[in-house]
This record gives sequence, C-alpha cells and structure tokens, in this order.
Amino acid sequence: MGALHAGHLALIRRARKLAGRRGTVVVSIFVNPIQFGPKEDFSRYPRPFAKDAALCHENGVDLLFNPSPEQMYPPGFSTYIDEGALGDALCGRSRPGHFRGVCTVVAKLFHILTPDIAVFGKKDFQQLAIIRRMVRDLNIPVKIDAFDTVREHDGLALSSRNQYLTTAERAQAPIIRRALLTGAKNIRTAKKIISKLIATAPLAKIDYIEILDAETLRPITPSTKQILIAAAVFFGKTRLIDNLTVAKK
Repeated sequence: MGALHAGHLALIRRARKLAGRRGTVVVSIFVNPIQFGPKEDFSRYPRPFAKDAALCHENGVDLLFNPSPEQMYPPGFSTYIDEGALGDALCGRSRPGHFRGVCTVVAKLFHILTPDIAVFGKKDFQQLAIIRRMVRDLNIPVKIDAFDTVREHDGLALSSRNQYLTTAERAQAPIIRRALLTGAKNIRTAKKIISKLIATAPLAKIDYIEILDAETLRPITPSTKQILIAAAVFFGKTRLIDNLTVAKK
C-alpha cells in the first residue's frame, strides 16, 4: 500500500532474484479502501508516491502499477471474495470485513497482472495464510513466495505505521518481539507470559495474543505441526502486529 520501507525493498530484491535478469518485477502500490474499517486510518494512511516511485526505480522494478480507486472499483462494483475458514480469527475478529477487502483486491491484482510468482512478507501471517488458501481454492495460477519479517535493530517489525508512533511509543514498541520470543520458550504458559511482559510497557494496550495452529489458525491439536504465536498491540492509535512460528514438540 505504499510508504515503502526496507521491508518492502527486501521483498523487491527477493522478487528480482526469483525473476532473474530476464524476468519482470512488478510492484503494485494501491491504498485499498475496501480493507479499512469506518474507524480506521484510511484517510491518514501515508501516500508518498513520488518517493515510493523513486525507490522502485532505484531497486530495479520494471513496472509500477498504481491504479486509482475508481479504476479498481468502478461505479456499481458489487463483487467480493470472502475466504471462510481463516479470516475470523486474529485480526479478522477485531477488523470485520478487512480480509474480504484484502482477498478482493489481491485477486483483482493477480488477474490484471497475471504474475508467475507473488512475494508476501510473513509479518502479516494471517493475510499470507488467507491468500494462499484463496489461490488454492480458486485455482489461481500463481506461486506464493513467503519472505521473513524484516526488523529494526531492536527487533521491531518494519511497518509503514511505525511512523505514527511518538518517541515514547517507539521506545516501548520492541516489547512485542521480546515478549513473543520469551513466550515461545514455554508454549503452555506463553499467552500469560507474553501478556505480562507487554503490560510492562505503560503505553501498550493489547488487542490480542493468540497461540494457534499455524496452518488452520485454530486451537492447537495433536496433529498440529507448526505453532503460530501472534500478537496485536496498540500504542496510542497505532496498531502493531507481530508473530513467530515454532515447531510443535
């Protein structure tokens, strides 16, 4: 959605590696209105397009796709894609309708650009899982490549929303990553441990902490192979997400 940072540039470099010298790397920049709730930050979401375009050019992007909302959603638009199994947990629970907007716009981008491979970051783990499911279920001929979360020196996951943080909020935000790493050492008590650690940051307000099966985004079962530890935390009005996965022992 623009406001490119080092995490996005890492995805671009990954795409270039996968495409090779003769391949084409396309970046879409589109602040998607239908994935924002009525009380969310659509109007203030950063849109530094000239800077983003320059970064794309400097990093070897061949095509920058920047449609208008009117081009993506013409008058009378009424067709949406709604994944039904993974979207009601985690962020979907606190952001109703969000993933319907994500699936719809990503499906449209796939059909317009017809990529062979699409690169997504693991920071938005639920989004990644839902897009993979949509591609599988709708037989969309694209391979989804997942790239590890890119972080600041203190562990904070890179996000376009980090620029909203005040100096005090930014100083406390790395507690999310530290709490997840500590909680991962003992899955049975991870949720309690993570909650207590995040609570030590006075400006933090927990939206959710979840320990789930990484494939189904449902409670862990005997057949679970990978465990997802995920959190969403508010610092002021800024909502930050992070996660990690561990093998079930």
